[in-house]
Amino acid sequence: MYSFEPTEDQQIVITAAKKLAEKDFRALMREADDACEPIAEWPAASWELSLLPASIPEQYGGFGEPSALTLVLAAEELAWGDLSAALVAAAPNLTALPILYCGTEEQKNEILPLYCTESWVPGSAALMETGIDFNPYALKTTAAAKDGGYVLSGAKCNVPYAAEADWVLVYASLAGASQAFLVKKDTPGFIIKEREQNVGMCAFPMYSVEFNECAIPASQRLGGEKGCDFSLLLNASRTALAAMAVGVARASLEYSIDYAKQRKVFGDALATRQSLAFKFAEIATEIDAARMMVWKAAWDLDNGKDATEDAYHAKNFAADMVLAAADRAVQVLGGYGYTRDFPAELWLRNARGFAIMEGIATV
Repeated sequence: MYSFEPTEDQQIVITAAKKLAEKDFRALMREADDACEPIAEWPAASWELSLLPASIPEQYGGFGEPSALTLVLAAEELAWGDLSAALVAAAPNLTALPILYCGTEEQKNEILPLYCTESWVPGSAALMETGIDFNPYALKTTAAAKDGGYVLSGAKCNVPYAAEADWVLVYASLAGASQAFLVKKDTPGFIIKEREQNVGMCAFPMYSVEFNECAIPASQRLGGEKGCDFSLLLNASRTALAAMAVGVARASLEYSIDYAKQRKVFGDALATRQSLAFKFAEIATEIDAARMMVWKAAWDLDNGKDATEDAYHAKNFAADMVLAAADRAVQVLGGYGYTRDFPAELWLRNARGFAIMEGIATV
């Protein structure tokens, strides 16, 4: 059975992540959002946590074992600081962890050591596709066997660090089944388009990409001939995003409560109004519920259980919950909530993305 108390090692991770989130992420999130660029120091600062190397066994260059639960504990704290910064910190996971979970020994030996060096290295994954009918189990981007390898055709959106990463993990439909393929940056037919200008997560670089008869060798199919467990990878991604949603919601709630305690209306603090106190209590309850759902999905992943249902519910519930929490923060601040002088509008813009995006983080 999963525990509600973090281990000693997990508590160290939580403390370190919270310190980084407050000192480097929260303090600079507005500057990064305005510039639509991550703060230059964020990657190196987040890399000092060693979350990814601690998830990779020593034989592949790391010094630990994977723990989805440990990673979601850190993800919540980092996203409390800033969602874009948390996504930057977790970007190497996008390529490395699916290889660790599903890759061949050759893929692990070749690529995983790249993510265990002293410096942060961006990873990338291409899952999302445009259109209201997007279904990760019915991808429009296709992979076809040809001449002993595979040819990728289609288009993707919301691809993190596509222009900067050496490897992009591309999800495509192979004979009707969603599978993953490792594509090198300069592969002919792999076209990186302009960087996207999104409503939220502005400091997190995401791109649109195209695959125009992009040919890759068979050795670059994740998992080789047997392929990968796509549901496992999707569950790990949804669990990560749900954890980050909890962090954003917590930030919104805490800020709005502090504001309500200080804001005086007709001589009394806004927080003394019973209707508002009930709303705060309701959101706090939903945040706790979402966190429990995240922990259960992460526990499933760590114990080799099918996390499909738990990860799906955690992601959906957290996506609705964080939007409600951020929207409530804007309402509590009144006219101030709709200005860029306060962080509530930033949290609301970021929160909106959770219901739309898939595959931009993983544990």
